[in-house]
Amino acid sequence: MRIEIIARNYKLTDRLEEIINKKMEKFSRYFEDDAVAKIFLKETGKERYVMEITIFFGNNMVRSEVASDNMFNNIDIALPKIEGQIRKHRTKLGKLKKNALEDASMYPQAEQKKMEIIRTKSMALKKIDIEEAVEEMELVDHDFYIFLNNKTGKVNVLYKRKAGNLGCIELDY
Repeated sequence: MRIEIIARNYKLTDRLEEIINKKMEKFSRYFEDDAVAKIFLKETGKERYVMEITIFFGNNMVRSEVASDNMFNNIDIALPKIEGQIRKHRTKLGKLKKNALEDASMYPQAEQKKMEIIRTKSMALKKIDIEEAVEEMELVDHDFYIFLNNKTGKVNVLYKRKAGNLGCIELDY
């Protein structure tokens, strides 16, 4: 597994890089050699550090994003999340190493509650521009809004990001 560490607005120390590489290398038991782990490190404010870990393998990926006041703690929070995703979705993740999941977990697994759909809604797909979609999302007080972009003719999902700003997903179909 290839490991890429990218730091933005953060000074990566040799010690942290060594710890990340050592801990990430343990994940090679799950993935073939062509897997790529990308680790993004950034400081988002005073004493606030974010670590994003994304592992690409075959046509799949697993991802974890954590934030705390210490980057060294972030690696210890993010990696169990990644392993939990791998173990939980092992039947859907096709390109794992054979027998990778037969060994004991590297991290103790917390009890995971199965998510279930408890409500279904129906809504009209409005053909509007992105500025109108932002207003609509604020009016309904949701974290997301689905609309048909009148400029591109594609379905878009507008959503609130953890950082407080907005993101937009444009679907290709």
